[in-house]
Amino acid sequence: MDHANLARRCALAMATALCLHAPQAPAAESPAQQMLARQSCDGLRRAVAFSSRGDSSAPLFLPSYRTEAQIDGVPELAPSLANVAFVYDNALAGIALLACGDTASARRIADAMVLAVAHDPHYPDGRIRNAYRAGLLADAKPVLSGYWDADRNQWIADAYQVSTATGNVAWVALLLLNVDQAAPSPRYADAIARLLAWIEQRTRSSVAPDGYIGGWYGWDDRQATQTWKSTEHNIDIAMAAAWAARSGAHPEQKRQAATALAFVERMWNKAEQRFHIGTQADGATVSTTASGLDAQLWPLLAAPPGRCAWQAGLAWVDANHRVGAGYGFPRQPDGIWTEGSAQAAATLVAVKGAAPEALWQLLASQRAPNGLYYATPSPRISTGLAIGPDSKGPDFFYYRWPHLGATAWIALAAKGWNPFTGTTTVAGAKPCSN
Repeated sequence: MDHANLARRCALAMATALCLHAPQAPAAESPAQQMLARQSCDGLRRAVAFSSRGDSSAPLFLPSYRTEAQIDGVPELAPSLANVAFVYDNALAGIALLACGDTASARRIADAMVLAVAHDPHYPDGRIRNAYRAGLLADAKPVLSGYWDADRNQWIADAYQVSTATGNVAWVALLLLNVDQAAPSPRYADAIARLLAWIEQRTRSSVAPDGYIGGWYGWDDRQATQTWKSTEHNIDIAMAAAWAARSGAHPEQKRQAATALAFVERMWNKAEQRFHIGTQADGATVSTTASGLDAQLWPLLAAPPGRCAWQAGLAWVDANHRVGAGYGFPRQPDGIWTEGSAQAAATLVAVKGAAPEALWQLLASQRAPNGLYYATPSPRISTGLAIGPDSKGPDFFYYRWPHLGATAWIALAAKGWNPFTGTTTVAGAKPCSN
């Protein structure tokens, strides 16, 4: 490949020199990146302090969204999202707090996850729900999310929040792996083993292409399997299981990692140099039109051995997910997704050693007064996805609300911390190994 010619074409086409596929020389952290590292870490610490209410040691979950002043054109936070702690956001926040040097706070979130695995009110099988009530864990037990509707005179819960998505289970395992590396504990190792065993026993698919399905959805008395398969979920499982398998305590985890990674490999479209998002509901038919930014980036950030060719996918991301200096969730997006733009920055730091200054500045511009970062600069952006099987269309949107997950990904990117490996790349490109 003529890298010099490629770089010239990128410069001519974009004028901003932000072409992801152009090779970048290793560079020291930029001023904007350094500022982001400080401010995003401060935002996470403030989020912990807000939820701690004076208790500096008890297990806790952080609210995923915390709004303050109303923004014109942006709806108020729905009651179903108020004081809700999505486990994916909290897993990210815990790993990011480690990157920020706050192991004590990371352990508090990890301890809450361990308790959630051990004390599910209905399923003692090692699963974790998609969300819980935010705050300190009273009586050392998690509380499922929901709220009292005075007009209806009834308790309202959200079907997705009480369900279990496979990728969320894997991300909790990744959190515990990261924390256990910093502060080893048998309770973390035990919970990791239970989470991965749940994935194997409850989501392993026998329908080709092999891999792991989306999870279980619905109320406890009638949960149904989500039979589609996700590239994103399977790379999460592959990396968590491979990491856990290194202890040698559970040989089956090595096979689990290989199964998940083989699915991701099948989703790589060599001709188009990009990943398919996964399969349709039958678990077999590959979805060839839709794209999700995280499904394109996470395999590159994870960088499993022997997959250097996947790095070529950065050019496809730039051509199909780029919006100005940032990136959107779906193909040809309708706006910037802050979390995904931070994922792009993290991937560039891991793969090429640096991210464009304009990308860091975009992320910095999304800081809210409470220290978190807005999920998007726009009032609302679409993902093109449905929240669950009872949705009547693609109803999964992001709004301009301060978001824990976006803040955590910004901290991970700015600190150069790779959540899939528990390692840092501060300056200089990480060599890809075949």
